[in-house]
This record gives sequence, structure tokens and C-alpha cells, in this order.
Amino acid sequence: MTASPHFSLKLRLHRGDAIALGPGKMELLEALQKTGSISSAARSMGMSYRRAWLLVDTMNQSFKQPLVTTATGGKGGGGAMLTDFGVEILAHYRAMENKALESIKAEMQQLKVLLADQ
Repeated sequence: MTASPHFSLKLRLHRGDAIALGPGKMELLEALQKTGSISSAARSMGMSYRRAWLLVDTMNQSFKQPLVTTATGGKGGGGAMLTDFGVEILAHYRAMENKALESIKAEMQQLKVLLADQ
């Protein structure tokens, strides 16, 4: 069985040489929101803790306020959580994705019709 054709957009916000926001970073924020831990979020995405931590650090450094706060581990355990600002940034990003897809819906349908059969 073949999958039906579909479109995807990859919105990225660049700040200098760094990518402040992109699809992978948004997925990481959502995983952090669910798990409350950078290591658990990384595991759920098949990513190393170090890679996830670097992505979080880039996001936090790119904005006027941190998107994620962390607590050091120990007896009570550590953890990470999205700040209210991080939740707001995530919502803005998802709204932009939805608007972008909606704005090209007619063109997407026209292109799908022109695809060769599989």
C-alpha cells in the first residue's frame, strides 16, 4: 500500500547563524511539555541528551526570556519545564504552520492532481 501524497512545511526562524526555532525544536518543546525532562524528551525522539540540551540552550539564548527552565537532579530529582513564554512561543509557531498550510491549500490540491500515479 502506498501513502497518499501530502505536503509539509518546515518553518525556521534564524537568529544570526543559529536556528532559533524549527520543526525539530518545536517537537522537542512538546516532548518536554509531556515528559518534564530533557533526557526523557530526548529518548522519546531518539536523540542524545547532549543534542537535546544543546537545542534547548540555543532556544533559550535566542530569545529575551528562556523557553525552558531546568532543575538540577539529586535526591528530589531534576527536571525541565516550559516557561509560560515557551508555551507562548510554541503556540505562535504552530499557529504560523497552520496559517501557512491553509494559505496554500488550493495550490496543494492542484499539484496533487498533476502527480503521476504510483
